[in-house]
Amino acid sequence: MHRGKGMKFVGDSRVLAPSERKPMIPKDYSEYPGKTEAFWPNFLLKEWLVGAVFLVGFLSLTVAHEPPLERIADPTDAGYLPLPDWYFLFLYQLLKYSYAAGPYTVIGAMVIPGLAFGALLLAPFIDRGPERRPSKRPAATAFMLLGIASIFFLTYQSVATHDWEAAKRQGEIIQGIDKDAEGYKIYEAQGCISCHGGELQGTAMGPKLIDEEFPADHVAEVAVKGFGNMPAGIFKGTDEELKKLSEYISTLKSE
Repeated sequence: MHRGKGMKFVGDSRVLAPSERKPMIPKDYSEYPGKTEAFWPNFLLKEWLVGAVFLVGFLSLTVAHEPPLERIADPTDAGYLPLPDWYFLFLYQLLKYSYAAGPYTVIGAMVIPGLAFGALLLAPFIDRGPERRPSKRPAATAFMLLGIASIFFLTYQSVATHDWEAAKRQGEIIQGIDKDAEGYKIYEAQGCISCHGGELQGTAMGPKLIDEEFPADHVAEVAVKGFGNMPAGIFKGTDEELKKLSEYISTLKSE
């Protein structure tokens, strides 16, 4: 067979000849008013405008309200009550339950959140129907409602059960604590700092000691015999150390 004889070349119908190609002109959506529009520039411009409004509003709030700064972090304060940002409150609350805390922390920190986010990833594969109405998509709707209800409930529980008064006391910036004083060193050595805080401003485990003007003999008696939730025998020092500690606490005042 000679070259070019008896052979036919069939062009690919998916590729148009240069003369048949049409210019890239956006569709005219005027026949469907209010139902759809071009992504560029119509829809994207609206998104940018809304985002700019929220950004300006957020910046205005940051300028108008000072941030709620607390005192310098104290790693020795075992009674400090942490509180994460609002969008992590539901995970914070989850870690308070017995089945997700202590030796089971990995369940509350990794397993349960991992299953929740895994369900979100699998949602497109579980419900593959063409319907868009929630009533016609029971699996996707159930996952969504369950997730929203769980987040709202855990966030509410975290806010409702948090000791806001203790959190306010522990975060106060207090001046006038002489940490080089002998009385403070005894206070720290006896472990009082774990319940009453490094600034003696109190925690959820112990009351505030500064500015209370407790009599020295009352402080000494409580340190030895206990009071309220404080058991007896906490103080393990000598009588001389007890005297210095009680006198130091009875004269504490913030500037």
